[in-house]
Amino acid sequence: MARKKRAPEENARREKIRELLQMANIGSMEDIQSLFKETIAEFMENGLESELDDELGYSKYDYKNKDTDNSRNGHSSKSLRTSFGEVEVSVPRDRKGEFEPKLLKKNQTSISQDIEEKILSMYAKGMTTSDIEAHIQDIYGVEVSDTTVSRITDKILPVAKEWQQRPLEAIYAVVFLDAIHYHVRSEGQIVKKAVYIAIGINLDGKKDVLGMWVGENESAKFWATVLNGLRNRGVEDIFIACTDNLTGFSAAIEAVFPKTEIQNCIIHQLRNSSKYVSYKDIKALMADLKAVYAAVDEAAALDALDAFSERWDKKYPKIWTSRRQDWSMIHAQLAVFFADRMPD
Repeated sequence: MARKKRAPEENARREKIRELLQMANIGSMEDIQSLFKETIAEFMENGLESELDDELGYSKYDYKNKDTDNSRNGHSSKSLRTSFGEVEVSVPRDRKGEFEPKLLKKNQTSISQDIEEKILSMYAKGMTTSDIEAHIQDIYGVEVSDTTVSRITDKILPVAKEWQQRPLEAIYAVVFLDAIHYHVRSEGQIVKKAVYIAIGINLDGKKDVLGMWVGENESAKFWATVLNGLRNRGVEDIFIACTDNLTGFSAAIEAVFPKTEIQNCIIHQLRNSSKYVSYKDIKALMADLKAVYAAVDEAAALDALDAFSERWDKKYPKIWTSRRQDWSMIHAQLAVFFADRMPD
């Protein structure tokens, strides 16, 4: 296979690279890494100097254009972690201490896409502290102890707690309540946990995750605790709660928010309907059933439901009966809903 012809610009660039490698006496990969480290330092320092020029309004030694009582005040040395190892960078300072560089922030200690974020990401995926330590050493050449990893991951605990306890709005139009099941590592074993999630839509139509709670298998008892927690955080009323119809779930909701109308999640309804259907019919039947829920208005939905009945009622009568019951229940819920909340 013939080699692809290079553009003139690429040939000129490669020629300069060859000259640079020859001048720097590069003879190994370690030499190349050292050259990269110097290049990174040079790039960062030039960028920082340009930022300070913009901050002060004049370039170095250009005192004629100086229009500020602030001025340069030497440099400080900063050690940065990179993919090629540690790099020493000379950071310019101003006399008033007002210079806040954007290229290299004051508290930044890494330019390797922030190692702390990588550690948090690995921890969130279930890796142990020793696994994280080994990966950081392998990827970045930086040694981090188990204690350091734990200190970094512990930083998110107060943030998570503050988010979990934040005040909520008084009224939500709809709140979706469901649990997702995950396999997680606990005390050296892989166990299954349920993550309870509440997603609310406020009266302005804005969606917000109200909270997430980790428990064992999904249960109405745990949901009661979640609902009481929402009330304690300021929620006074939920117009419609959308659930998976878990046994005891409706009673738990009614105990905390007695005026809330409860509606089964459409996705769960569709999944429940598919239990009665043979594999060869499932694709066509689900397409007809989705047409009911995707209709633009009630009349179109009823037409789609009648069409569904004509095609599938004889073969799968349970589905048609269930959909009709759901329809009647929704109408009854809406009637009660508006009666309770309309002004006298």
